[in-house]
Amino acid sequence: MVNADHALTFRFTSSFHFSPKHSLVLYYAAERPVRKDSLLEKFADGTDQFRDARFKLIPSIVEGYWMVKRAVGTKACLLGKAVTCKYFRQDNFLERDDYIHAFVAYFDVSFTNCHKLMGFSTGPRSRATHWKQTVLYLEDVLTICEGETIIGSMIVAPNKKNPRDVDIMVKYSLSGRRCVVSRVQFYKMR
Repeated sequence: MVNADHALTFRFTSSFHFSPKHSLVLYYAAERPVRKDSLLEKFADGTDQFRDARFKLIPSIVEGYWMVKRAVGTKACLLGKAVTCKYFRQDNFLERDDYIHAFVAYFDVSFTNCHKLMGFSTGPRSRATHWKQTVLYLEDVLTICEGETIIGSMIVAPNKKNPRDVDIMVKYSLSGRRCVVSRVQFYKMR
């Protein structure tokens, strides 16, 4: 990462694998070079044990259902003691592996051939609809690092026996530093 003065800044990327269906990804970038003997410098250049003893998550649900806010709470958690952390340090960055358990599919609709343009999205950042998103769980947990890309395609077609069902084929491949996989998976949505 380069700032306006072309001086390298520090970046920290973290991903946490909680279960086959839950992950958390966090990003932090310093606007200025990290000061010597600062806590961030000690965190970046220290040992995994030092990081695990200090890296905290303080949850805060700004918008959402009250039940989710209550379930998550606001109590700080030392993540290094709660989950396994694998850190990778390079010159100006510290990163954690990111785990991919599923692909999420959604659709956007635009009604353009009418007197008033209308539309909606079923995407995760849009207002909720009754269609929701479709989660396509993977047979393997993929480990991906920054700069790596998953290449793939998806084919969606009506089921031949029952046109109300949908057959989905997902083809994907990843040739990464920590994960190499090429797979085709089939799903049926009812």
